[in-house]
Amino acid sequence: MKLKQELHQLNNKLNGAKRKLDAAHRRGDQPVIDQFNEEVAALTKRIESVKTTLNRQVNQQGAKVQSLPFHRALSKEEQADLGKLKKTVRGLVVVHPMTALGRQMGLEQVTGFAPKKF
Repeated sequence: MKLKQELHQLNNKLNGAKRKLDAAHRRGDQPVIDQFNEEVAALTKRIESVKTTLNRQVNQQGAKVQSLPFHRALSKEEQADLGKLKKTVRGLVVVHPMTALGRQMGLEQVTGFAPKKF
């Protein structure tokens, strides 16, 4: 299972467990409260683990992209026809500033990274 899907499912399970925990608090059912407290703690720990893994993957990908020797911002015309640009420039990686990778790299504009000047 992909990490983003797993994170989404874990967050859904956590929300369900918290709702059940709140209901158990209203009823005053101590064994159920203890059970859901343990479940919430386990889910929270697993969510943090998945987030750490996702962050590590984005950092590794960012390092790999930034190691490419040439980069520059792409013009609107180039962005409009990325397919043609990618065919002419082998190994081109386009990073948008609103993606996780773009935010991690601190980009302001859509930027292309390539092994050769383009």
